[in-house]
Amino acid sequence: MARRVEDARILMYSHDTFGLGHLRRCRTIAHALVEDYRGLNVLIISGATIAGAFDYRARVDFVKIPSVIKLHNGEYTSMASHIDLHETLKMRESSIRHTAETFQPDIFIVDKEPMGLKGEVEDTLAYLKAQGTTLVLGLREIMDAPHLLDAEWKRNGIMQKIDQYYDSVWVYGPPEFYDPLIGLDVPKSVRRKMDFVGFLQRSVSKGNTSINARKDDYILITTGGGGDGSDLVHDVMNAYEHDATLEQKALVVLGPYMPAAERSKLVRKGEKIPYIEVIEFDNHMEELIVGATGVVAMGGYNTYCEILSFDKPALIVPRIKPREEQLLRAQRASDLGLVDMLLPDQSADPAVMAEALKRLPQRLPPSKSGSDMQLEGLDHISQTVGHWLDNRGSRLAVVGAE
Repeated sequence: MARRVEDARILMYSHDTFGLGHLRRCRTIAHALVEDYRGLNVLIISGATIAGAFDYRARVDFVKIPSVIKLHNGEYTSMASHIDLHETLKMRESSIRHTAETFQPDIFIVDKEPMGLKGEVEDTLAYLKAQGTTLVLGLREIMDAPHLLDAEWKRNGIMQKIDQYYDSVWVYGPPEFYDPLIGLDVPKSVRRKMDFVGFLQRSVSKGNTSINARKDDYILITTGGGGDGSDLVHDVMNAYEHDATLEQKALVVLGPYMPAAERSKLVRKGEKIPYIEVIEFDNHMEELIVGATGVVAMGGYNTYCEILSFDKPALIVPRIKPREEQLLRAQRASDLGLVDMLLPDQSADPAVMAEALKRLPQRLPPSKSGSDMQLEGLDHISQTVGHWLDNRGSRLAVVGAE
């Protein structure tokens, strides 16, 4: 039976073991889609411990599954110390399957991990494929260094499974910026499914003003979720301590996943530097980026999209292990003249960091680099989804942003 307009449904999966990137990407896509289509409902399955700390628009909701955290060495452990990882994964797998059976989505979008964490989504993919659900894998424009990704995927037969289950593979970037599967042996059948949608443009939500919004000139220091961001914040503070002529005001956002001991150390250190204000978390980061004269960041996908969307001069100090994704993104963006970059060992030199911070507010914004940034991902996704739902008999009327 054809679904009525009120009953079009999209289910999204975001494994969220380290940081906020996956959930924030899913939420951005979900909000854009419900704005474009009346009667569309989106449900996000998330393992993020703070999934409930964000605002969700009407017709977007989330289901929280038990959290698993990723350690610095790339291994996983259960968030609840009294439950072992195997039991936690079993609970997650069962919750995902049950949600899919109850929600009965038209479209299922999986973020980054093709079979989910430790294969937890494969059972649900098989079930939904049999139901005729459209299955989509969403990949960042850069996944990891090719040799690392190739080894990881070969161990688990991932490429064959992508071919077997998925109808479409969305790449959240333009093809000329980077190819996430470069250096891998990609079957033609998988290549045919790949759709480079473009970067996901960001906007500032109306009415939800950040309590940390400022009117003065400041540079913003952000480490995303903050789980491994303390080195960058120490480097910035060391630069201020080293160079008395560095008088640029700075707002430092530590991130909700920064370990408590590191957080308190940095709060104490920041209190001694007159030009620095330290806050722990803001669920309206977009507003803080809009207000800044420049941004210092590690270069995760979401922050990079915000830097481009709001056209801010940026200094990127990428994470270089266990994944090389941020390093590759920063190098590519730096080569294109979109951002400045320091490697972690350069950033750790207070004199080098002080000079980079002084230059930042005068740096040309990304739009003046001569590169075409192609911030059209949300528009492209919306058109694709509308086309699919139309073909299912859903009479979805495209409406202007409310």
